[in-house]
Amino acid sequence: MRLLLVEDDVMVASGIKLGLSNAGYAVDWVGSGERAEEVLRTEVFDAAIIDIGLPQMDGLELTRRLRRPEMASQNLPVLILTARDALHDRVQGLDLGADDYMVKPFELPELLARLRALLRRSQAATSAVLSFGPIELDTANRRASATKGGVSQPLELGPREWTVMEYLLINAPKPASKEKLLQALTGWDKEITPNAVEVYISRLRGKLEPYGVALRSIRGFGYRLELRGAAPEPEPGG
Repeated sequence: MRLLLVEDDVMVASGIKLGLSNAGYAVDWVGSGERAEEVLRTEVFDAAIIDIGLPQMDGLELTRRLRRPEMASQNLPVLILTARDALHDRVQGLDLGADDYMVKPFELPELLARLRALLRRSQAATSAVLSFGPIELDTANRRASATKGGVSQPLELGPREWTVMEYLLINAPKPASKEKLLQALTGWDKEITPNAVEVYISRLRGKLEPYGVALRSIRGFGYRLELRGAAPEPEPGG
């Protein structure tokens, strides 16, 4: 998952970014509302974390602008961070289009839990556990497992394999686009080539095949999970 962090305090931003990165998210950081608005006109994120107390354009105004119909970020999940605990400020933020808010100081586990909830809602998922056939991903506890012969076994996934697997499960049985997978794997401070997606897909194929799950390449689009022996889904546009 790719997140945009909008925070002008360098120390606070560094701490949040480190915690989110350690939790497996690709995080890009900007220090102003103006820069965030510019970025969100051209790039795609899964959620935004926005501090209210930004210089010049504050977080409330930024949220209002992001909800304009002409913005690609119109439906982007937004979590507001604020040092203001007044009811008026919280209500105003939610009325302007924020999906949730947290009052500083806060604990990282709560931030991660609120993010997971926002992402589930945006992807129409009702549970922290994603599944497809014998494969399960517990996104809250970062545990993957697979069942074979009635026995559930741990499925060892590296951080980027986890990211790819999560997108595949969210989209299943529909395909996940290669472009979206690439965006989820990288941020501005990481170099990764489109061919790297194929590397992680290949690794996942080797781990899923023993459990009867295939990873099918959809030419010109991306990849899809399929149960071996099941009737294939039609390709996009077919």
